[in-house]
Amino acid sequence: MRPDPSPELVFRTAGASDALCIGVLATQVFLDTYATDGIRPSLAQEVLEQLSTNSICALLADPATSFIVAERAQHMVAFAQLTFGSIQPLAAVERAVELNRLYVQGRFTAKGIGKALLHRAEGLAASRGASTLWLTVWTGNQRALAFYASQQYQDVGSTMYVFQEEQFENRVLAKPLQGQTTPGPT
Repeated sequence: MRPDPSPELVFRTAGASDALCIGVLATQVFLDTYATDGIRPSLAQEVLEQLSTNSICALLADPATSFIVAERAQHMVAFAQLTFGSIQPLAAVERAVELNRLYVQGRFTAKGIGKALLHRAEGLAASRGASTLWLTVWTGNQRALAFYASQQYQDVGSTMYVFQEEQFENRVLAKPLQGQTTPGPT
């Protein structure tokens, strides 16, 4: 097993005081990924509704949701959001957990942080009894699709992500977690 990408990198479970930084980091990564033609009202509205500090605070207070953050020199550079009990018919297994987001700030991509964070998310899910981790990826995000394929996630079908009356095709990816021994957050 390869060591963490940097001895300075710290992974931990997020708390309420992290809502502001998670929301801003999520906004930055979301816009870098999805606003490929610039900002339009539907994208702006989605960000304000889903990634505001208040929205993130509500998620952090939800016992079914967990966040793992990655920090370097006390600066948040990435996070993973998991939802326990979330159901996706294409990944229908009894004990599945959804990876809602795995966001890495652009300048920290391709440094092993996403992979290390994903392994911790898998470890946390497995430690809470999950047998499968599933997620959705927008079909236009080729980098993410390639990343998850390299981590042995299987494409199990198509779903639509809808916001502001717009629809975007997403691929549903899933991975069994049997025998998972990777640590969760520290």
